[in-house]
Amino acid sequence: MWLHPAQDLVEVSFVMRKVQKMAAFNVDKLSLKELVDLESKVQKAIAVARDRERSELKRKVADMAETHGFSVAELFGGVRGRGAGKNKSVGVAKYANPENKFDTWTGRGRKPNWLVERLRKGAKLADFSI
Repeated sequence: MWLHPAQDLVEVSFVMRKVQKMAAFNVDKLSLKELVDLESKVQKAIAVARDRERSELKRKVADMAETHGFSVAELFGGVRGRGAGKNKSVGVAKYANPENKFDTWTGRGRKPNWLVERLRKGAKLADFSI
């Protein structure tokens, strides 16, 4: 997301200067211990940079959404499908296991194992209706 081309150009040139300075660093002459220490430092730096950039991006997205009259939640989360505050509906049981009435099935999704076994033995689905 480019907010101001002149500012972004300055930032890119600053980063390029940092990369060019790092390119002069010769890792071929480092010992194994020094390389492992360097790797550890780089991993930590990457994690910090990732968190920093994530926070900055979140701030930019929130600012942009607010500028256009939206909240981030309206654009990306919580409001999809059924709307905010509404939970997924729970289906009503239509079929029950005759050996254990607490084993039920709504008729939606995958059939439970107890039902599949009995259907294989020749029972009819209607035999298990509640």
